[in-house]
Amino acid sequence: MGLFEPTTEMRQEEVLTVSEVTRNIKVLLETALPILWVEGEISNFKHHSSGHMYFSLKDENAQISCVFWAGRNMNLTFRPQDGMQVLVKGRVTVFERRGQYQLDVLQLLPAGVGALQLAFEQLKKRLSEEGLFDAEHKKPLPRFPRRIGIVTSPTGAAIRDLLSVIRRRWPSSEIVLRPTLVQGPEAAQDIARAIQEFNAFGEVDVLIVGRGGGSMEDLWAFNEEVVARAIFESEIPIISAVGHEIDFTIADFVADKRAPTPSVAGEMVVPDSQEILQQLQHQLLRAYRLVHGQIQQAREKLNGLQSSYGLRRPLDILRQHQQALDELNRRLEQAIGQHVERQKMRLEALTKQLQALSYENVLQRGFALVRDHDTKALLMTAAQVQPEQQIDILFQDGEAGARVVSVQQRTQQPEQNRTD
Repeated sequence: MGLFEPTTEMRQEEVLTVSEVTRNIKVLLETALPILWVEGEISNFKHHSSGHMYFSLKDENAQISCVFWAGRNMNLTFRPQDGMQVLVKGRVTVFERRGQYQLDVLQLLPAGVGALQLAFEQLKKRLSEEGLFDAEHKKPLPRFPRRIGIVTSPTGAAIRDLLSVIRRRWPSSEIVLRPTLVQGPEAAQDIARAIQEFNAFGEVDVLIVGRGGGSMEDLWAFNEEVVARAIFESEIPIISAVGHEIDFTIADFVADKRAPTPSVAGEMVVPDSQEILQQLQHQLLRAYRLVHGQIQQAREKLNGLQSSYGLRRPLDILRQHQQALDELNRRLEQAIGQHVERQKMRLEALTKQLQALSYENVLQRGFALVRDHDTKALLMTAAQVQPEQQIDILFQDGEAGARVVSVQQRTQQPEQNRTD
């Protein structure tokens, strides 16, 4: 007999393995404890090459191990580090191999006042070190944009201000709005996706990205890294127009130009048609004065020659030349005047054409705009319409709702091959 042998009572009771005991403890802990919010200080932080984050959360009396999986921490707005006070939302789990309980992190936030400011400064510093703010990456804005893309909410004050300013200053420009969320947890992804869609579309000359004013929390979508990188990677020049003049976001630093307000963005993106007209008139007047001055100098030179001794005798010849010069002067003045008048009439005609091209005038001629009732997107072909789809029809004096009964697409007959 050995030094120790199981008794009869021990043989009758169930004997568990270490794995079974650990598994029972795991089930008890993970089913008995709810999801918790825990505040503490980070220590032993490690960001593994797999993307997972491992650290301990401690206070003056205890500590608990934490794991923050890569799939959850990829949208973290700040960089955790040892000594940082944080709030952790998670559930208690057991790592069976070590028999150790830990906190499975679902959400990680900086604790205390200034948490958003801390995240802002950390991201700003990191992106600046990567060169996203460097002037060498800034693209120039087109002087006369034909089509302008806008990324903002379709119902906010920003879009109203932009439309008012752009239509007043440069009526010929076409505006393409991509409605986006500008606030909330899904806004940053929506804004970045809108910028990428405009670049894939490739038919706009410049983009305005922004929204009206609000708190730092309201503007936070424009401080997200995904928005910053979408702006940096854009092939289209971008104006950032977020909030008021005192508001600064990460988007402002990455964009090619920053506008203090959406209204100022409208002034930056297009020239003033009245100023352009005045400049043209000024150039024409300057040319007229220059030619007139040259004629005056020639006349004075001719008068000087006329009074000289060598030309006193053939006075009649001189007078004939003088009369011819006056006739040329008269014809030149008349030609310049007619040219100036033609240019004025051409400018007025172009201005009227530009105004006629606005969609309000098109509606007044009996046309209508059709757009999807839910998305508000314009419907320009029969292929975009489905039976039973709810649509809105915009007339020059109002709009009407309708439901599509049927859709018939007009097919084009292929041209017959001809032989000569």
